[in-house]
Amino acid sequence: YFNMEVAALVALTLLLGALPLKMSRCTTCALAEASAAKGPTSKKQKQDKQRSRKDKPAQHNFSHPLLAASLKGHSGNVTSLDFSSNGKYLASCADDRAIRIWSTKDFLEREHKCLRANVELDHATLVRFSPDSRAFITWLANGDAIRIFKMIKKDDGTFSFKAASEDFPQKHKAPIVNIGIAETGKFIMSSSTDTTILIWDLKGELLASINTNQMTNSYAAVSPCGRFIASCGFTPDVKVWEVCFGKGGEFREVARAFDLKGHSAGVHAFDFSNDSHRMVTVSKDGTWKLWNTDVEYKKQQDPYLLRTVSCSSSDGSRVALSPDGRVVAISDGCNVAMFDANTGKLEEELRAVHSQGITDLRFDINSRFLACSGDKAIRVFHNAPGYRAAIRDMHDMLKKAQNEAMKQRLHQQIREAQSALDAALAAPDE
Repeated sequence: YFNMEVAALVALTLLLGALPLKMSRCTTCALAEASAAKGPTSKKQKQDKQRSRKDKPAQHNFSHPLLAASLKGHSGNVTSLDFSSNGKYLASCADDRAIRIWSTKDFLEREHKCLRANVELDHATLVRFSPDSRAFITWLANGDAIRIFKMIKKDDGTFSFKAASEDFPQKHKAPIVNIGIAETGKFIMSSSTDTTILIWDLKGELLASINTNQMTNSYAAVSPCGRFIASCGFTPDVKVWEVCFGKGGEFREVARAFDLKGHSAGVHAFDFSNDSHRMVTVSKDGTWKLWNTDVEYKKQQDPYLLRTVSCSSSDGSRVALSPDGRVVAISDGCNVAMFDANTGKLEEELRAVHSQGITDLRFDINSRFLACSGDKAIRVFHNAPGYRAAIRDMHDMLKKAQNEAMKQRLHQQIREAQSALDAALAAPDE
């Protein structure tokens, strides 16, 4: 039955235009640090050890029908997640000085394999993959700078990690809110709470500095297409700029592109669809909004609002728009809500997912999984609302299909998609 279940999921992945799942085998995650060398133990030492065990907080147990995996390997709280653009890996970082690279093909297995990169004399608070999935950038908590790690493939199919010889210069004067690297590979972005956004080349040379004039920045990001950067904060808008390069690849300027205006209070966060034609925003005004950003802003076309939906949110809330634009996920404290982007309907409520507030929320590139972090574990959920939306869209296509061959093909795809959804819902959670 398990093989049928996996086969059905793979069939849906192919149906949704997903990337191939074949990848090199990763080594097993490092377990807890080796215990100290054995020696004579006094009665007092034994009592202290027993007391420290009692003082440890109870592990947060969580289960849900949509839970595909709980990734456990970090000994500190996980602060950031990122899926690679080739669909093969999930990166995570924590305050345990480790960055872990997980294999997405193992999400449905009992054993979850990963590789570990150590951050020397520091720890990373943010991690983002490079466009080619062969490197990642991190933000150093104590060094207040960006560090680049290269992933070097070994003969056995696993990777070793090599940090760049020099970190980026220290330029920010306030806490960092996000970093990002353009899919074009042309620039890196970093943003801090004091309304500063910095644009860097890949060698750490500063290209431009932007003042967002939003009083404080709560979030900033690079669009998946690699053309735009956006920011939000205390003011009730999201500002978007285009990072412009010449025909020869030389940096030219950062030009204001457009604003998303409509919220009545500050904006916690936002996200883009994979084609950058949609954006979703979540605000202190108790709503999320979906926008069409596929406009010719140079001809003074403004983005237009598609819908406004009530939701629960709080300081630190994150929002994720599935790459295919079908599902909106919003975190509120320890909880996650999943909405149908097309109708605004609340599809799933995931409560008390973590023992602490959620720090990151991400869909994989194929819109199959939603991952979140908030304590030492990473929770990975089946994107059941996305499956249901895909089936609905295929039914709509079936009504418009002109020839019999197309109708038969859609009927087959609907059966495969429904089978994959049933398998996901029937899969035992951890």
